[in-house]
Amino acid sequence: MVDRFLGAVERIGNLLPHPATLFAGFALLVVIASWIASLFDISVIHPGTGETIRPMNLVSKEGLDFILSKMVKNFTDFAPLGTVLVSLLGIGIAEGSGLIGTILRRIVLATPQRLLTFVIVFAGILSNTASEVGYVLLVPLAAVIFQAAGRHPIAGLAAAFAGVSGGYSANLLLGTIDPLLAGLSQEAAQILVPDYVVNPASNYYFMFVSTFVIAALGTWVTEKIVIPRLGLYQGDEEPMAIEQLTSAEKKGLRYALVASILFTIFIVIGLIPVDGYLRGPDGGILRSPFMSGIVAFIFLGAAVAGIAYGVGAKTIKNDADVMKGMSDAMETLGTYIVLVFFAAQFVAYFNQTNLGMIFAVSGAETLKSSGLGAIPLMLSFVMLSAVINLVMGSASAKWAIMAPIFIPMFMLLGYSPELVQVAYRVGDSVTNIISPMMSYFALIVAFMQRYDKNAGIGTIVSSMLPYSVVFFIGWSLLLVVWILFDIPIGPGAELRVDI
Repeated sequence: MVDRFLGAVERIGNLLPHPATLFAGFALLVVIASWIASLFDISVIHPGTGETIRPMNLVSKEGLDFILSKMVKNFTDFAPLGTVLVSLLGIGIAEGSGLIGTILRRIVLATPQRLLTFVIVFAGILSNTASEVGYVLLVPLAAVIFQAAGRHPIAGLAAAFAGVSGGYSANLLLGTIDPLLAGLSQEAAQILVPDYVVNPASNYYFMFVSTFVIAALGTWVTEKIVIPRLGLYQGDEEPMAIEQLTSAEKKGLRYALVASILFTIFIVIGLIPVDGYLRGPDGGILRSPFMSGIVAFIFLGAAVAGIAYGVGAKTIKNDADVMKGMSDAMETLGTYIVLVFFAAQFVAYFNQTNLGMIFAVSGAETLKSSGLGAIPLMLSFVMLSAVINLVMGSASAKWAIMAPIFIPMFMLLGYSPELVQVAYRVGDSVTNIISPMMSYFALIVAFMQRYDKNAGIGTIVSSMLPYSVVFFIGWSLLLVVWILFDIPIGPGAELRVDI
């Protein structure tokens, strides 16, 4: 039954056009919708200002002027674009030097067997800081490690995949996804409040705690459900030896550690004194160069550690090697930049036509009349995000569509953009591991077929579905606890907002 269901999802998903084409179509639909809305003179009253909000018709001289004159500005001013590009430049250095791969190997090699599963899931979660490294390196490596330890290799593969993909939104460190989603949330929040700022670290407290919760849940599912179900491995694949770190790699890690400590000291010295150079004009931290420069610190921290490792391990011999790492990271973004161009036009049209405001006010009034509280509303939104994720894999693409509608809607009900964003991230993560639309799903099938030549989508889903269900329940309960105790989601990110 599961195989038939996911087969149908895969067939439907394959009928969808390229995400960039999808956004181009959405932008066209906004143009048409603005014309229809203006014909019927649809309007709402802004709950904060009492102003009457009417749609702007883009099928008009004024609308055509906006479409043509603002096309370049819509693209270059799109908040997530710069943050993602800058973050990936630094991470590209760390990845290109070999630092990230060496750290992952070091972690799993130094782990006692009784903690092996937990560390693999935990390492999978942490690998999300460096985007696809977890999929390409850790997932197949975990299978090798499990087999070398006398356990079923597919169980190791499943544990790593659960951490990398199912725990996609949890982490102890900020990654490229944080500024990307924050930028989209900020664009959406500014539909209602033009100067609203969503900090890239706005979900950090929740995601920090989530890292340990998801790692524990992933370990439990692996040990109690997946391993007993798989039994002993009886395939043809021979166990492989995991290579120990070379002396050059160890030296590189020492260099990276020293460089990271020095960089951390620089940050701490700037934050501890009341008049520190990383504090704000009022002596605070929330509105300071440190918080506003989170993306810069991601770039600099990854670059400093990556270069130090490369010098120590001799994987970086000159400045050209550093630039190559940055260039390689940029080469992976060609499709993303094309997608962003059309997504930026869609968001700009949506904002300019006031359709976002109209939908938000109308939807907020409907939700308010329903009498639902914060917990059922947020859990419903988590479920909606999880279902949509089954047919649309890109986290940023989904959020670019959903944020302009749901963030203003929930803001009008008194819930902060940061809370809405964190609910989205939970739903977006838990079904990654059972979604054929996830970009690395085919790669995981290939990895699994190494150990089971008959493995396919059904094999992966039957192995990963328990993780998806348990992650959904556990993560939702954590969100409920957060709401009940009114805990800030991140620095300066409360659960409520006044409009």
